[in-house]
Amino acid sequence: MPTKKTDKKVVAKKTVAKKAAPRAASKKSEASAAGEKAARHPKARVAALHNGKEGGKEALAKSLAESLARADEDTGVIAGRLKTASNSQLLRLQSAVELMKSKYGSREKLVAAVAGTQSKDTHFTAKLDKLSLPNLLELAKSAAKRAANA
Repeated sequence: MPTKKTDKKVVAKKTVAKKAAPRAASKKSEASAAGEKAARHPKARVAALHNGKEGGKEALAKSLAESLARADEDTGVIAGRLKTASNSQLLRLQSAVELMKSKYGSREKLVAAVAGTQSKDTHFTAKLDKLSLPNLLELAKSAAKRAANA
């Protein structure tokens, strides 16, 4: 392209792009390189919890059914219902069962702890026994909080 002052073409110098220096490995990639990365989505977490066992979701549902069943319920029926539940729901139920076992030991002890001073009221304890495990745990949590404030 000629310039105004001269009739010569001015050739623009082409710059050669320099190769970028290799980036330092991020913490995320270091963690995955050091060991296996924990699964993030529910299906992989269920599979990781029951690795090597036949039917990860079915095995988890069967183990949860034993803990979630009340005295008058059949564990096979509950396991059948839990097989159709989502993986995230099964994981939430598993954490609730683990919390119940570690803090209270059994469902009956949890109901007795929630009933507290009203444990002699059979209608109230029967009503509590019909509640789901996560609901019972929330009631126990709020009862403990009330007791701490009083």
